[in-house]
Amino acid sequence: MRKEFLDSTRSSLFPDEVLERVLSLLKSHKDRSAVSLVCKDWYNAESWSRTHVFIGNCYSVSPEIVARRFPRIKSVTLKGKPRFSDFNLVPENWGADVHPWFVVFAAKYPFLEELRLKRMAVSDESLEFLALNFPNFKVLSLLSCDGFSTDGLAAIATHCKNLTQLDIQENGIDDKSGNWLSCFPENFTSLEVLNFANLNTDVNFDALERLVSRCKSLKVLKANKSISLEHLQRLLVCAPQLTELGTGSFMPELTAHQYAELGSSFNQLKNLNTLSGLWDATAPYLPVLYPACTNLTFLNLSYAFLQSIELASLLCQCPRLRRLWVLDTVGDKGLEAVGSNCPLLEELRVFPADPFDEEVIHGVTEAGFLAVSYGCRRLHYVLYFCRQMTNAAVATIVQNCPDFTHFRLCIMNPGQPDYLTNEPMDEAFGAVVRTCTKLQRLSVSGLLTDLTFEYIGQYAKNLETLSVAFAGSSDRGMQCMLEGCPKLRKLEIRDCPFGNAALLSGLEKYESMRSLWMSACNVTMNGCRVLAREMPRLNVEVMKEVGSDDSQADKVYVYRSVVGPRRDAPPCVLTLSGL
Repeated sequence: MRKEFLDSTRSSLFPDEVLERVLSLLKSHKDRSAVSLVCKDWYNAESWSRTHVFIGNCYSVSPEIVARRFPRIKSVTLKGKPRFSDFNLVPENWGADVHPWFVVFAAKYPFLEELRLKRMAVSDESLEFLALNFPNFKVLSLLSCDGFSTDGLAAIATHCKNLTQLDIQENGIDDKSGNWLSCFPENFTSLEVLNFANLNTDVNFDALERLVSRCKSLKVLKANKSISLEHLQRLLVCAPQLTELGTGSFMPELTAHQYAELGSSFNQLKNLNTLSGLWDATAPYLPVLYPACTNLTFLNLSYAFLQSIELASLLCQCPRLRRLWVLDTVGDKGLEAVGSNCPLLEELRVFPADPFDEEVIHGVTEAGFLAVSYGCRRLHYVLYFCRQMTNAAVATIVQNCPDFTHFRLCIMNPGQPDYLTNEPMDEAFGAVVRTCTKLQRLSVSGLLTDLTFEYIGQYAKNLETLSVAFAGSSDRGMQCMLEGCPKLRKLEIRDCPFGNAALLSGLEKYESMRSLWMSACNVTMNGCRVLAREMPRLNVEVMKEVGSDDSQADKVYVYRSVVGPRRDAPPCVLTLSGL
């Protein structure tokens, strides 16, 4: 039956041009990958029609293989280091150097237009190489990258004549000077997105103002905290067409006349749908934002230390809000205001203002989460940092909001039980995976036994990413996850009692997964060697800490690769090979 189907497909009456045109309409990289497996003709057509490629691990494939497979790529998304590099658990010199990719792209993709990098090592030399070798380059996004400075940004500004997007987020950047903005030529007008919110130094405001005034198509402007309210007002006069705005700092204080001018400028932002920044925002200045809040769908207050009353007053002005990020300084009362004012809310993230202060008096609890769940029935994404939770509360929350696709609950005290019953939090996450059948990403926390992982393995049929910390009773917990969860792609584990038996129980699973991370568990070097020997197509890397037991595998990173072990691993990273 399958052979007949393939034969009929090969003899399709559709010309190659028609097939390529049809395939070009597929936007999902997963759909395109599935199509390429149908037959050789479709494989070739998919290859020639694809213009964007997503690479979730820069060591899973080589740039040479990518260039041979897809000769017409104009847009690349490339990810590097494991996610735990965000928590300083990966050595600084671990790897993920982007330059070898740039060299191949320059030879094979001189028409490259878009590049989105995440957790890659990017040098100033690499950015200058990029700017000089791709004459049609338009879009650069750097997220959680490191190794470069404002000199590299100056090279991009100087040489990328057709740049439309420059998006710099959460990078380990060396802020040498704010003068890089003055490197954009005076006749440069194509910019549509400019985000430098996370840069620390002052920028050349006069150069920024001239740039914003020239770029009439600018839709996204996210400034850093060096931009004052007075400066912000001048920028808004130049760009009333903005759809996304990062405000900069709400200091220093304004005169009554300046306040009125700023309010008038916000009133002109008729198309604004996203608002962020608001560093040092205080209650007296929030009303100046109200005229621009009517059409907001995303409000990012993760840098604004607002109290509950201040948040409530702002939310009353945002009837269309679908995404909200806040600090836990808003408290449960602030989250009650969310439940009362945001019936369309789909995503909520609550971050800790001070995650390392155990004596903190502010924060949120199960009461705030419950209030949101009663008022925001469309909620499907949550990231919630709190210091206490109960099984009953979580069960009620998911009953109210059964369409969760992302449920990331972080109880900040490791091993914290249900604070009312002193029972493990097993039933809470059991309720999540039983009720939320669309769940794709799950982060668990609190006092958890193997029962939690039995529930996950049994019920989480669509789960793709699972993060586990300070949890489990024995190897059985990890075994349950690997025996179930048929769609699991990423498994992240830290500070759990899982050992070699747990690690080796996933031999049949790992090749269908993108990666496995285990740190501070009970895995040994011998266990890792067995894994590498039994699964030679996997890369098994062990990161050793200075002074650690030679027999223990401190941090283990396992991922599939079609090119074998990498050659640029530093001495602290041991690459085990079964070949």
